[in-house]
Amino acid sequence: MRPFSGSDCLKPVTEGINRAFGAKEPWQVATITATTVLGGVWLWTVICQDESLYIRGKRQFFKYAKKIPAVRRQVEAELTKAKNDFETEIKKSNAHLAYSETLPEKGLSKEEILRLVDEHLKTGHYDWRDGRVSGAVYGYKPELVELVTEVYGKASYTNPLHADLFPGVCKMEAEVVRMACHLFHGNSASCGTMTTGGTESIVMAMKAYRDYAREHKGITRPNIVVPKTVHAAFDKGGQYFNIHVRSVDVDPETFELVGSAPNFPYGTIDDIEAIAALGVKYDIPVHVDACLGSFVVALIRNAGYKLRPFDFDVKGVTSISADTHKYGFAPKGSSVILYSDKKYKDHQFTVTTDWPGGVYGSPTVNGSRAGGIIAACWATMMSFGYDGYLEATKRIVDTARYIERGVRDINGIFVFGKPATSVIALGSNVFDIFRLSDSLCKLGWNLNSLQFPSGIHICVTDMHTQPGVADKFIADVRSCTAEIMKDPGQPVVGKMALYGMAQSIPDRSVIGEVTRLFLHSMYYTPSQK
Repeated sequence: MRPFSGSDCLKPVTEGINRAFGAKEPWQVATITATTVLGGVWLWTVICQDESLYIRGKRQFFKYAKKIPAVRRQVEAELTKAKNDFETEIKKSNAHLAYSETLPEKGLSKEEILRLVDEHLKTGHYDWRDGRVSGAVYGYKPELVELVTEVYGKASYTNPLHADLFPGVCKMEAEVVRMACHLFHGNSASCGTMTTGGTESIVMAMKAYRDYAREHKGITRPNIVVPKTVHAAFDKGGQYFNIHVRSVDVDPETFELVGSAPNFPYGTIDDIEAIAALGVKYDIPVHVDACLGSFVVALIRNAGYKLRPFDFDVKGVTSISADTHKYGFAPKGSSVILYSDKKYKDHQFTVTTDWPGGVYGSPTVNGSRAGGIIAACWATMMSFGYDGYLEATKRIVDTARYIERGVRDINGIFVFGKPATSVIALGSNVFDIFRLSDSLCKLGWNLNSLQFPSGIHICVTDMHTQPGVADKFIADVRSCTAEIMKDPGQPVVGKMALYGMAQSIPDRSVIGEVTRLFLHSMYYTPSQK
């Protein structure tokens, strides 16, 4: 597939319209056109918005440009190709499986169901058990799988929404939260809830602060200030809760500040102490996203590594999100959102008092929740204990530092910043770094691709601490880089070309359309005839 490029058809259109209107920039075209049609009222509305005039004008320009028949035809042709490519990839991955599009006439036996499950779990190009995948699976021990499987089975039909029926499950959740608060140096006032993952933890904090700001400060147009490297979950929360996300310098006219410990792309930690000091100065809540760092970042100082304070030890930090399903090694679908004070947690809750079905209260996005996940997370934490997590932290960070030292010595690539915990991000000023990603992919490695600037990273997990895995990774990076350096100017080809090309397309809505097509492809089933 040849990825769609803005230079293919939008640039000539842009230049032509610019000449017609006497404008030098796309945003000028949009401004001239719309102002002519709608006059001063439109201009006043445009100026009094959160985004810059340039950003909004550029978006409007490309919106109108894509309505030009020739442009739209080419865009649609490229989108159709992308859709077909995504579906072809899904079909290829599942070619050996039969699709069930209707319920079986008669229920299948246990043996048949388990056989089909095994077949489905064997699909895919990567064997994540051998330690060649970045992140995704943070630990895997057969004895732990056996434990959580049995625990989940026992609690699989419990629902903590009905606390009177399942008070023991509620106690387990409370204990998970309290143990996590302790790891992040919370005091007796700290509190929180479990969630289904880091995204829900983050958006719950955003919802809590939005409602707190509205009730106690009268803020009706909330903003959240984040570093550009912050997780995309904050954008999702902004869309869900109508909160404007500012990826700019700190603004005292906001209601929440955010720092990452560490951030996803580069594994570096923001200056939480400085951010928290601003929060104290302007009376703004400060959220620390420790979803990726999880229990590793909580224990790294105790494991013998230096790290500046980032958690509830820092005055001004009012909430922390951390994923127990990452370096807590619990099953997927568990995370915690922690607060320094109950006054914030109060506003996370949703309460409906006038429903004919009765008074309804829910602590998180979900109403009914999976008691099995809560019990399995609790069991995992009880199984590891403090010493188990401390030992795992040392293994993981030791391995990450070893990999970092190894790849820093390789000519042609560099490491972004100073990794704080377990993520090492690589870039190159000599060749297209996605060529290295493609080469490693062919050797069975699955890494994460980064953009603005281009890069790739490996998130080191307990899987990578297995004997020989780190050495194999360093050796493969070295050999692949040496081969690329023989002709560093050669462009990247194939699937990885999409990542570099995507960054050059000025109309980001096109990238959004391609992404939606990929998400749709995940739900592919054969067309019914």
